[in-house]
Amino acid sequence: MFLLCLLLVLPPSGATAAVVQQTMRPGIPATAEYLAGDRAKPAVLLIHGFQQTREFATVATLARGLNDAGYAVLAPTLSLGIPGRKQSLACEAIHRLGMDDDVAEIARWVAWLKARGHGSIVLFGHSFGSLQGLAYLADKPDPAVRGYLGISLIEARIGGADRAALVSRLQHSVATHKRDLVAHPLSFCRKYLASPESLLSYVRWDQARVLAVLKRPPVPVRLIMGDLDEMAGQNWLGLLQHVQVPMTVIRGANHFMDGEHEFDLLDTALEHLDALKTSPSR
Repeated sequence: MFLLCLLLVLPPSGATAAVVQQTMRPGIPATAEYLAGDRAKPAVLLIHGFQQTREFATVATLARGLNDAGYAVLAPTLSLGIPGRKQSLACEAIHRLGMDDDVAEIARWVAWLKARGHGSIVLFGHSFGSLQGLAYLADKPDPAVRGYLGISLIEARIGGADRAALVSRLQHSVATHKRDLVAHPLSFCRKYLASPESLLSYVRWDQARVLAVLKRPPVPVRLIMGDLDEMAGQNWLGLLQHVQVPMTVIRGANHFMDGEHEFDLLDTALEHLDALKTSPSR
């Protein structure tokens, strides 16, 4: 059971940003940047991509753009089991936490926002962060979460391996309590070093599982994708369109929505937030 610890580091007078901290598990504090905004608007919980931090350019730029438009934004750095993590984590580092741990941390940050009086929260994620956000939605989300925006959503990619065979092998290792670490491609990592439990928790999130959640989401969802996304799997955009999930495809944008497409990303995100404000509550 997580130990609860809440620390608010107050910013200088007149500033609107603060660094906040929670202890996610014994000895593992995690931090987030909180940008205060209009309490009449929903707060945004913004999750960064695979192994990154809240300082990653796509996330940091979007956070400030949303805050400039009046929205409160909470941008955490998921701990990945590293106390007070401030840097991206190398693929070759030992990974023992999994998707359930990521989802639990997202839930803790949702609770943090609620404790500060934000009764309406919209979950944003970029890349793998959008997948982690979707996993949170699939696991009894808090009623305060009123919407979801997935930016450059991807499944858990595993290179050219046979997924069914890999799942079977990992399940056997877990069932027989094998502790040997496994090195296998995951997302952009060619050699992701993890415990069998950790790797299995991500590998299970294939395209079919992602699409199944998108078909029956518990909150209004929208995706923002780039038509030049080099990380997207073959015909991924076509599959997303087939399940009729609301989606904006930004022409010429890559996976990171950088350059001039930062403005397209922000404009589309604000449109989604405006639409949610006029939608009935759950």
